[in-house]
Amino acid sequence: MDPDRARAVRDSFAAQSLMATLGASMTALSPGRAVIEAPILPGALQQHGYAHAGLTFALGDSAAGYAALTTMPAGSEVLTAEIKINLLAPGAGDRLIATGRVVKPGRRLVVVTAEVEAERAGARRLIAVLQGTMVPIAPD
Repeated sequence: MDPDRARAVRDSFAAQSLMATLGASMTALSPGRAVIEAPILPGALQQHGYAHAGLTFALGDSAAGYAALTTMPAGSEVLTAEIKINLLAPGAGDRLIATGRVVKPGRRLVVVTAEVEAERAGARRLIAVLQGTMVPIAPD
């Protein structure tokens, strides 16, 4: 991946205050693929002690969006037009790992998917899949 493009994508991610609040980091980036990880913090739990679905969704949406951004022209930014989630298992573990991938890039729409896994003691379990559409926007 072009180093300038990778830097621009990582800078966009760094500007997301929600990701900073969640303790998330972008751990991998390549054309059409982005990986975002976050610890399951005490403030991100639901009533049964699992990672809240909102955390799962936020990480999956961002990973899918940044995967899409890698396929867009330089100077673009990305917005989610629509995305759905299927929650497959409780978010039990120490951290969540979201891997976003581009299914079909386009000039006006980019179809994406993401898988979110929960990790505990090195073992991972798939807990959610997302599918959606991202759109490029010109920065303000």
